[in-house]
Amino acid sequence: MLAIILAPFYLLINYYVVRWIIRWTGTCHRHLKSRPFRVVFLSIYIFMCLTPLTSYLVSANPWHSWLKRLFNYWLGTFLYIVLIILIFDLVRIILRHTNRIKQETLSKRSTFILSGGVAACIIICLSAYGIIHEHKVYVNHYEAQVEKSGGNLDHLRIALTADLHLGYSIGTYHVKSMVDKINAEHVDLVCIAGDFFDNEYDAVQYPEKTISILKEIKSTYGVYACWGNHDFKEKLLAGFTVPIKNGQHTDTRMDDFLKQSGIRILDDKAVLIDDSFYLAGRKDPQRSKKMKEDRLSPEDLLQNLDRDKPILVIDHQPKQLQELADAGCDIDLSGHTHDGQMFPGNLTTKLMWENSCGELKKDNMYSYVTSGVGVWGPAMRVGTDAEVMIIDVYFTK
Repeated sequence: MLAIILAPFYLLINYYVVRWIIRWTGTCHRHLKSRPFRVVFLSIYIFMCLTPLTSYLVSANPWHSWLKRLFNYWLGTFLYIVLIILIFDLVRIILRHTNRIKQETLSKRSTFILSGGVAACIIICLSAYGIIHEHKVYVNHYEAQVEKSGGNLDHLRIALTADLHLGYSIGTYHVKSMVDKINAEHVDLVCIAGDFFDNEYDAVQYPEKTISILKEIKSTYGVYACWGNHDFKEKLLAGFTVPIKNGQHTDTRMDDFLKQSGIRILDDKAVLIDDSFYLAGRKDPQRSKKMKEDRLSPEDLLQNLDRDKPILVIDHQPKQLQELADAGCDIDLSGHTHDGQMFPGNLTTKLMWENSCGELKKDNMYSYVTSGVGVWGPAMRVGTDAEVMIIDVYFTK
């Protein structure tokens, strides 16, 4: 199991962080060198750094839910603690070997206190901002021109969203905010590109209330969706998969939840809407593998559709863009990437995905990837926004 393999590295990193903090606090004031302070500090720190394990082992609520939420906040803060301390140590090493600053200055107690204080302020500010910012849902507008006849339509307004990850960090507040943003835009079609859940239906806060909020979505042609790679039952330890007994990943409550919410899942299926345009939904490759299901290729999924009509596809992960374009897709609607969710993740996703977020033209096809509404793992957003994407499609033939 990958989590067990990485555990020693996690412990070593924590040792590095603890050693750094104890040195800094001890330098700041003699009372912070005392045994009582260090016992209290170490007790709190060890409790926090073990939340990935304790939140997995403790299954009884409300302790399980409380530990999971605490773990999500800890993970984001821990990432910035490590990143900032590493940057400060790297800068100190560079300055020491470039002779730009006198060695006596770098070795001063006041220099260490100041640099540690600045690092602490940055970590606190980034973490606080990330926690607050992840609650804000933005609306971003795009336009596409499809050189096909839209039958009865010359314009179609689409709301695209994804990655709610309903669970310990995301609840009714986020869902209500998303629904209000969509309804304010008076859209014709709502597409949700997967990851409604966070591998655990029992983590959904107030499912009945959430269903009632989702039923309030207003659109001309309804709400359609595809499944994402987290929309099945799976136990996770610190974000890594733990094998399930008998390999059973099905949880029919997820299907029932969406049906009651008025959301129609297109699972490797296509529908003709208003005799004007096609909307197809793809299976997710990871989910299909876990569920031991076959997944159609873009060509197989779209081969029997009338290519004179506009063809829209909902596909959780923005993969196979060229294959979709070649198969006749005009607009591909995706999520999954979260736009990296937390800086510097938003920089690395650009290296991993042809279209990591926003709009990309691939031959005659438009690819749209939303950063999504929810979060996965750390309950923070830094350098990225939670969003509802509004796409105005104009048919020009």
